Amino acid sequence: MNETFNKLIKLANALSHKMGLSISLLKPRPVWLGEKNRFDYQQKLCEFNIQRGDIVLDIGSGGDPFPLATVITDRFIEPSHHRADILVLDNKPFFISAIENLPLKDKSVDFVYCAHVLEHVEDPITACAEITRVGKRGYIETPTLAKDFLFSWADGMHKWHLMSIANKLIFFEYGQRQLEGVKSKAWRELIAQPYYHPIQGLFYNNLDLFNVMFMWETGFECIVYYLDGRTQNQVFS
Repeated sequence: MNETFNKLIKLANALSHKMGLSISLLKPRPVWLGEKNRFDYQQKLCEFNIQRGDIVLDIGSGGDPFPLATVITDRFIEPSHHRADILVLDNKPFFISAIENLPLKDKSVDFVYCAHVLEHVEDPITACAEITRVGKRGYIETPTLAKDFLFSWADGMHKWHLMSIANKLIFFEYGQRQLEGVKSKAWRELIAQPYYHPIQGLFYNNLDLFNVMFMWETGFECIVYYLDGRTQNQVFS
């Protein structure tokens, strides 16, 4: 039966090609690693080395709190312009706070987790100063420039694209044309569609290229490049 069906498909394709058409069978999309939870790919690609009894702070936990966090914080309780998801507390202690002013003592946190927050901040130097002030070590993640370009979702949302090298975290202020990206939803729609497309695998199997994944110990250097040509840098320890 399958052999007969395949022959019919080939015949139909041969006929349709003459008319500039193509026939293909749609396959259900698989559940990709990291599609439902960032931690799925993060734990595969990173060594968090979090020990029992460690105080672990998730800054900007939103609707996807870090599973290893012992306390979480967010700037808003309700969904906002920068966060569409409903806040998930996950039965963890929670407090409201801006990343630039964390109500915690110096080095009171063993591990700081901060994912998809720093691309939004107004003042990277102050935000990084607070992260390293309260934390002994941690993990920072942001989308890369390529990710923002292809998804075309940064305009009105992100202020910075980031890179990391050695123990340096580098911020570049977005220009308007960069924020617009490819000006199309095509990539985004292929990734999200309910049927399999090879582009989905290209994206989900290469999340280390589509995200800046930055581990730090004791501190790091923050470098900021502004559109007007100014630069700032500061070493935090």
